Amino acid sequence: MRIGIDLGGTKIEIVVLDEDGGELLRRRLATPQGDYAGTIQAVAQLVAESERDLGARGTVGVGTPGAISALSGNLKNSNSTWLNDQPLQRDLEQALGRAIRLANDANCFALSEAVDGAGAGADVVFGVILGTGVGGGIVVRHHVLTGANAIAGEWGHNPLPFCSAGDAPAPACYCGQHGCIETYLSGPGMGRDHLQHDGRRMDPPAIVAAAEAGDAACEATLARYEDRLARALSNVINLLDPDVIVLGGGMSNIARLYRNVPRLWQPYIFSDQVATRLVPNRHGDSSGVRGAAWLWS
Repeated sequence: MRIGIDLGGTKIEIVVLDEDGGELLRRRLATPQGDYAGTIQAVAQLVAESERDLGARGTVGVGTPGAISALSGNLKNSNSTWLNDQPLQRDLEQALGRAIRLANDANCFALSEAVDGAGAGADVVFGVILGTGVGGGIVVRHHVLTGANAIAGEWGHNPLPFCSAGDAPAPACYCGQHGCIETYLSGPGMGRDHLQHDGRRMDPPAIVAAAEAGDAACEATLARYEDRLARALSNVINLLDPDVIVLGGGMSNIARLYRNVPRLWQPYIFSDQVATRLVPNRHGDSSGVRGAAWLWS
């Protein structure tokens, strides 16, 4: 059996899958925030209890914000900051008494959707997280591309392409740059853009609901968002040419994106036709933890 762990900032979730991807068990507990040793212990506890209850031992894959540095072997770029600069993989392997596979949570999302989700059957899948932040993962024939620097798929920290005066001023990003895709396409990015143009502080669900009710300013905010998403994804298609792009995260619940964005991206793509499909995820919030389990496949 395959065990997947989603090591998040607020919760740690475990899922156990059988050989066909059927779910045998799922549990979660609160993450011991700020406590590195406690986090290691919590993961070990979840695995031990699950294996005891199922009467079998499984492979373990772990999805986490951040990535393992090829330079130090420690975790980097995690918003669960107490995990950064720690030998997370080594310590988890010692606690669990076995080798584990560890990947960025966006990579796990992409793998889940490529194996038995919305991208099943496709050779190349680009998985997109549009939430509080913006991330991505690349899966080729069920193999996650990590990259020499462990940042493959991190499109959120590239500059928004094909910018015009309507995109100015370029917002500052926490990474130290300005105009990153994340600053425009995250949930907070949409809220910031709406406040800038309309003066009202609204979150994305409220903007979508108001647009559906005929609010012209909210409709304009959504139109800007769709155009920017189309431009950003056009660069992905020009570079990677994926069969399928799967959207996840809270912003992926905006149904009109799947209708409007493919219509808008055509002029920016270096091809006479675009066969890439834009689809919503199949497994929802479960994709990350399922993808972690599929790291052993």
